[in-house]
Amino acid sequence: MNAPTNPHSPGQPTSWRLPLWLGFCMFLAIAVFFLWEEHRAHILGVLPYAVLLLCPLIHIFMHRGHNGHDHSHRERRDRSIAIPETEDSHESRK
Repeated sequence: MNAPTNPHSPGQPTSWRLPLWLGFCMFLAIAVFFLWEEHRAHILGVLPYAVLLLCPLIHIFMHRGHNGHDHSHRERRDRSIAIPETEDSHESRK
């Protein structure tokens, strides 16, 4: 008897994927538990320094969205707000 196949990828059995995934998750959970139990003091001791070391990285990535420390964005915003009045705008108000 043939194993059931996945309709999206014909020819590959699907019955082994779920146990493999569950086994991997269980292994990962056990590994994290034992690493935490054995190295808790080291991890918590380094945590304040890790936060301080992350500050420059966060600063770099947060300023990427508005071209770094270029403060000319205020001038561009002010120019875009000040719309010069034309003769058409005067006529529409009458």
